[in-house]
Amino acid sequence: MGIGEIIVIIIIGIVLFAVLSMRKKQTGLNPERNSEGSSPGQQDPGYQESGRGRGYGKWIGGGLGWVFGGPIGVILGLALGSMFDGMNHGKFAYRGTPRGDFAMSLLILSATVMKADKKIVRSELDFVRNFFIGQFGEEEGTRLILMLREILKQEVDVREVSVQIGQYMDYPVRLQLMHYLFGIAAADGYYHPDEVDMIGTIAGFMGISSADYASVKAMFVKSTGWAYDVLEITPSSTDEELKKAYREMAKKHHPDKVSNLGEDIKRAATEKFQKISAAYEEIKKQRGIN
Repeated sequence: MGIGEIIVIIIIGIVLFAVLSMRKKQTGLNPERNSEGSSPGQQDPGYQESGRGRGYGKWIGGGLGWVFGGPIGVILGLALGSMFDGMNHGKFAYRGTPRGDFAMSLLILSATVMKADKKIVRSELDFVRNFFIGQFGEEEGTRLILMLREILKQEVDVREVSVQIGQYMDYPVRLQLMHYLFGIAAADGYYHPDEVDMIGTIAGFMGISSADYASVKAMFVKSTGWAYDVLEITPSSTDEELKKAYREMAKKHHPDKVSNLGEDIKRAATEKFQKISAAYEEIKKQRGIN
């Protein structure tokens, strides 16, 4: 028996113990003999207020999350358990769709970048809140922000989470995630080195090439040759190589690549596409190309 199977068995055991313990506590409260005079069918107020029955929520959520969703499942399970005592249903449920997967990845990676410089500033929180509400709507955005607050309290294994995202997300979607993360880093008007390094670490674990990472980074962290970095070429490249590079980058980052995530995410991808066009026009201007 491998270590993975042993871990699964232990987690299942914890879940079963928690469920049985809660059922025993609930059924052990005889309404007819309640010393507080509660009517039949009512739970003992003392038990409800003590919080003893609520403590299992995040462990059940986290345990099942690991079995069915890997490290990302654990983080989301613990967040949901802490917020709603294990109630992963109704409007708070995680929905396994491309759009839902993208939103969950945004939440976890947002928390990781926000904590990279050992502090969480208001401008970053506002950026994430406005992004979620703008991209997913008021109700969904508010729900996601509540989950983010819980995720920020947890320790995230950057490697495991990033590798899992890299395994189930298409490459264009991962590139779009990079674009979003640099937006968080820029929220306070300063690209903190620790935040930039964290984004680079995430990119590496997600399987993004160093050239593509440098390209996305150059869209935000401007340097003297930023336009060349965006198009992944050098100043010595010929005009023909410039045109070819632009066509390839335009194809790689075309908004249609993430159209399955909804029109709102497609609009965000369009902004990145426009930065590629801006880099192309900048080089053409420098070279006097019409």
